[in-house]
Amino acid sequence: MPKFDIAGRAKIWFIISLLVIIPGLISMATRGFNFGIDFTGGTIMDLKFEQAVEISKVRDALRPFGLDGATIQLSGETSDVASSTNVMIRTVDLEEVQRKEVMAAIRSSVGNYEVLREEKVGATIGGELIFNAVMALVISWVLIILYIAYRFEFRFGFAAIIALIHDILIVLAVFSFTQKQVDSSFVAALLTIVGYSINDTIVIFDRIRENLKLHFKRGGNVVELVNRSIYQTLTRSMYTVCTCLFTTLALYFFGGETTKDFAFALTIGFISGCYSSIFIAGPLWLTFRNWKK
Repeated sequence: MPKFDIAGRAKIWFIISLLVIIPGLISMATRGFNFGIDFTGGTIMDLKFEQAVEISKVRDALRPFGLDGATIQLSGETSDVASSTNVMIRTVDLEEVQRKEVMAAIRSSVGNYEVLREEKVGATIGGELIFNAVMALVISWVLIILYIAYRFEFRFGFAAIIALIHDILIVLAVFSFTQKQVDSSFVAALLTIVGYSINDTIVIFDRIRENLKLHFKRGGNVVELVNRSIYQTLTRSMYTVCTCLFTTLALYFFGGETTKDFAFALTIGFISGCYSSIFIAGPLWLTFRNWKK
């Protein structure tokens, strides 16, 4: 048996998670989230400059107004990876006076331009779409429970779903704490985290099932069995999360401004997913097994 008892210290891991989740739920109820323009709507400015400009220069012009997190896209026949004459800027909803100040600042610091389009737009992610996304997520959880219950047993499926909910709540809590922007890319990050976490959890559960059949079919120390299964897959879990973190951290530090929040969500989710697979899912299954007895 490994020296460090992971499964036997289940209450410690549950308490650590609750110390993040409970304040997170309170923060979500009181402070809420910093919703991006995908949820709240905003202002679109489509500009054609006399000379090709870079995104970084446009973003620098927006920074004094607190709009450096705006979505900036290059377009047009003259566009390339670095610069273009056609620039589309999407920001939060701006009043008329503030919009004129922003456009004047862009003209003075970036260059002269012609306004191709200037309008206010509604939220691209409506309430109905959010409801459908939540329903799809719940249905996928039910199907996961049914599939795992068929291939393993019901307790495995229930523990896996609770581990997934744990990961989502951790990410939501961190975004509520930090007030980082929640937009459509955040929804994509949550779905990616769910796929990563369930995959890692299934690997550990599969090893637990194998050990149950091979070594403990007629009795034995189930706590030792869970510990042995976790340690047998620990190297694989650490390699997987480190590989994913290398990518997300590179995207966070070296990617553009618009990808930082997406990369941040993935980083938190992958760390939480690895933690829940090792310290939550297996001990949770063991807890359900003891309750049945």
